[in-house]
Amino acid sequence: MKKQATEKSMDRVDGRLKVTGGAKYFADHQPEGMLYAALVCSPITSGRIRNIDTKKALHAPGVSDVVSHLNAPPVPGYKTDNTNPKQGLKIFYDDRIYSNGQPVAIVVADTFERAVYAVSLVEVQYDQEVHATDINANLNKAFQNKNMKDYVRGEVDAWKKAPVTVEAEYNIPIEVHNPMELAGIIAHWETPDALTLYAKTQGVKSVQQTLKSLFQIPEQNITVHSQFVGGAFGMALRIWPLEVATILAAKKIRKPVKLVITREQMFTLAGYRPAAIQKIGLGATEDGKLTGITHHAVAITSPYEDFTEAITGMSKFMYECPNVNTTYQLVPLNLSTPVWMRGPGEATGAFALESAMDELAYKLKLDPLEFRLRNHADTDPEKNLPFSSKYLKEAYQTGAEKIGWSKRRMQPGELQEEDMLVGYGMSSGTFGAGRGRASANAVLKADGTLTIRSAAADIGPGTATAMVQIAADATGIDPAKIKFLLGESAYPDAPRQGGSSTVSTVGSAVTDVCNALQQKLAELAVTGHPDFKTLKISDIIFENGQLLAATNSNIRIPYQNILQQQQLPEIQATASSQGGEERRKYSFYSFSVHFTKIHVHPATGVIRIKHVVSVADAGTIVNTKTSASQMIGGVVGGIGMALTEEAILDHRFGRFVNNNYADYHVPVNADVPPTDVFFINKKDPYINPMGSKGLGEIALIGFAAAVSNAVFNATCKRVRDLPITPDKILGKISS
Repeated sequence: MKKQATEKSMDRVDGRLKVTGGAKYFADHQPEGMLYAALVCSPITSGRIRNIDTKKALHAPGVSDVVSHLNAPPVPGYKTDNTNPKQGLKIFYDDRIYSNGQPVAIVVADTFERAVYAVSLVEVQYDQEVHATDINANLNKAFQNKNMKDYVRGEVDAWKKAPVTVEAEYNIPIEVHNPMELAGIIAHWETPDALTLYAKTQGVKSVQQTLKSLFQIPEQNITVHSQFVGGAFGMALRIWPLEVATILAAKKIRKPVKLVITREQMFTLAGYRPAAIQKIGLGATEDGKLTGITHHAVAITSPYEDFTEAITGMSKFMYECPNVNTTYQLVPLNLSTPVWMRGPGEATGAFALESAMDELAYKLKLDPLEFRLRNHADTDPEKNLPFSSKYLKEAYQTGAEKIGWSKRRMQPGELQEEDMLVGYGMSSGTFGAGRGRASANAVLKADGTLTIRSAAADIGPGTATAMVQIAADATGIDPAKIKFLLGESAYPDAPRQGGSSTVSTVGSAVTDVCNALQQKLAELAVTGHPDFKTLKISDIIFENGQLLAATNSNIRIPYQNILQQQQLPEIQATASSQGGEERRKYSFYSFSVHFTKIHVHPATGVIRIKHVVSVADAGTIVNTKTSASQMIGGVVGGIGMALTEEAILDHRFGRFVNNNYADYHVPVNADVPPTDVFFINKKDPYINPMGSKGLGEIALIGFAAAVSNAVFNATCKRVRDLPITPDKILGKISS
């Protein structure tokens, strides 16, 4: 089958809608009769509710109800799984308080302002208990989740026997997603067993499944709308208690209810990257060959849920090493449950591993890039499988050339310009290249327009644009005549948008449904068109939106002419797609390399990143424009992780003290330097029809270490606890 290649820098298909205000996000919807909600949240961090007095609030103007554990409708799913004591927070189920800011009631009123005011009138008395929010003070409570087994390859702690070793501890603080769009939901029970939602979610189908289980109503009775999402970074991968609280309020009041939480509540109600303490030991021969890697990780979770992620995963396979052992434990604290944040797990682990690699390279008196090349894994040492594709060496070479790596000095603190200390740093990143199961429906009309539907999500990377481009490549139809519709639970199945798998998974379904559509067109042609009646379907090829006879290119007909000739207003096809046996034969990963050049002010310790080069090895790049934006977005997030972001707790009270945009510092335009993005852009032959692998996560994974390593190269000061702030450098800069 011949295909017409579309322009690989196609503009976003929804760009005009977004910049003109035409895109409707969940909070923009206004169902008839909608009421507004606000949460009453606990000021204590552990204990019980003694009493809730709602009289004043209920008598306030416009207030419809105050819902709490005392009067909330029952949630059938809360009681069904008694074998799993850790089900997550059962909102309004009992009087227990597990964390500061936990919702204890929801107020519903006819305006947002009246709901917020009524919250101040709800009087709650508590019996306070001792709380724990400090990971360092509670390491004695660390335990191993049953699903996270210790990993051993070869000899445990073999690094200790090596001629050259390093051992160090690396700390990651709590980081909060903080997208511009706040969390929330609009809930409306159309009937006692039919629920309609306007949601901020990374997966409408997963919302359906969760609520089906909780409320025990048929899946088809749950309608979820989520066409536009204003950023999420992982926080919208699950249903949160705040959403269940709103659904309960709507059920009790029998009207649509809208909740949008506050920026302060984003720190306690919608997840975060968990704080983690990591200890890494590396050992190598004197000529720079790794002999042992030991990676121990301890991360926080909530009292009622064990949240885990792949913190130690990268250490198991990134480098060729005969002896590797890892452990991963959790410390339960009186905080809400963490959730995946961009580069989940791997971003945390990569900071430790890639910093330790830099430390060992310095001790070996080797260039950090050369050290990585000497330990490059040609095949996956963890799975004992060949990589489906891997062009990491080419990425190293490209990044080093573009950043000017040859200017880097081996001895830290030697290079200066503009009265600033200059440092160069680099690191590697990797993330699993997934392909799940997805379905798509395609409708080709007699006017030549093609509409494809799938219940995928778009939290910002440009899902619809990529799918239009894939469909155009598969069919040869002009992209201007193609629409891709998403974010509706009524559409064919698609997984959550997370883990860098949407293009691979949904794009495969789009390719397959386009192929199915072409098959139907070919069948119509050989049965109804005089020029094609003598041909077999296998004799027909597709090019530029037309059917052609393989043996005579003069015999051709546009797709729409076939429908018009046979008086068909449209034809449609539905297809499902998923990976196969290739997963047993190959190891699928995307890879990235980050290079940074930084300035450090000798007197103040202020760090300025001057230049970034990021190179992605992610198979075929479907759209270079949106992909480059993804990579730059990862750099921005990585700058925050490296230099500015830290949610600070006052452990006396278990409260966040910088729970706002003024005090929780996300990078702004002035923090982001010139950033050059490059793609290897070589097709992976096994992963999917497009040969494309994910890159959303690798855009951030490893970046913080590239900055930390550059800081060391500039100052001879190794900062192992993020973020790297001037106070951690002052007084310790080598002269």
